[in-house]
Formats: sequence, structure tokens, C-alpha cells
Amino acid sequence: MSIKDRIAGFLKRSFPEKINTLRGILCQLKGILYHRRIFGKFGRGSKLFKPLLVSNPKFIYIGDDVSIRAGSRMEAIFSNAKRTPHLSIGNNVNIEQNVHLICHSRLSIGNDVSITGHCAVVDVTHPYFNVDDPVKIGDRILDEDSFVEIGDGCFLGFGALVMPNVRIGKYCIIGAYSVVTKDVPAYSVVAGSPARVLRHYDSATGQWHPHQ
Repeated sequence: MSIKDRIAGFLKRSFPEKINTLRGILCQLKGILYHRRIFGKFGRGSKLFKPLLVSNPKFIYIGDDVSIRAGSRMEAIFSNAKRTPHLSIGNNVNIEQNVHLICHSRLSIGNDVSITGHCAVVDVTHPYFNVDDPVKIGDRILDEDSFVEIGDGCFLGFGALVMPNVRIGKYCIIGAYSVVTKDVPAYSVVAGSPARVLRHYDSATGQWHPHQ
């Protein structure tokens, strides 16, 4: 599409659509001029919408064409001087409003993933066993080499929570408000608290079947 056609298409849009388009362009410019300097990686065409909370961005790696909406929170946390956090997001990922990504060890999101609003993906556990510990529970982090892995093509429904030490396979659908506490096999639909497999894809038949 030529520049002339792009301009003509822009002029035909409604006023709110024009504002959203301009906001997106400004976010991409900020990505080029600023975010690429402070993140471990910040890919082409990616954009962050304010307000946004980011801590230790040099340990956060963002691929190409990633969109992260307002109110989201990305934190790379140092809980142990011997452990370096690594939070990575693949290409063509959309992360919607008020999503929390909290990493003190390793959190990996694959390509072509959609994370809808108010989800949380965390690799941290807050220990509560020592009642005499003067540090409040919310500031305690269990000293472990934890992880979260979300495979390519996954979809996380509104309000879903993915807990530490969970691997979600390729092309999985996580139902709204689900709490994922254990591994999810590839090509599965899961829902509930705790989440359980409801359907799975059978490559032999090319059909989705209820899980037995």
C-alpha cells in the first residue's frame, strides 16, 4: 500500500479511530527512540501504552510486533544475587489491559500469544510458614529456580492466572478466570480453579474431542 493510500485510509476513519492510530504511532516511535535503549531487547513494531509499570527492563526481552496495553505490569525481580531474572515475550503477541507479568527467575511467552485483560502470569511464590518473620508476606519470595512457559499460539481468557512451575503447551486455550497450577498439554482447552483439561485436539481425526 502506497503512502498516499495510507493517508487516504486514515482520513476516512472516525475521530476516535484516528486518535487510536496516532497513539499507536507515537508508542512505536517511543519504542524506537527509548525502549530499545533500556530493554534487553525491544523488537520492531512493538509498542507499550501508558500508564505502565516496568522494573529492571534490561532483563526483559520483547519480540517484534508486540502490543502491551495500559495498566499492565512487567517486573523482573532480584530475590537472590546469584539468580538473574529473564522475562521473554515472543513475536506478534498482544497483552491487554492490567496484565501482571512477574518474574524472579524465568518467564517465557511464545509467539502469536494473546493474553486478555486482568490476567497474571507469575513465577514467584510468597512463603508464609515463618510467622515470626518481620518481612510482610507480600515482600517475601521463595528462593527457588522457578519458571513459567507459555507455548506458541496460546490464548489466555479474561482474568486467568498462571502459577509458578507450569508449562503450557502449544496452541492452548485457557478459560476466563482459570487458575493454572500444573502443566497443560499442547492443543488443549482448560478451565476452572484449579484448571483441568476439558477438550483436546486429535491430529489423527482433525477434531477437538472432550477430554476423558
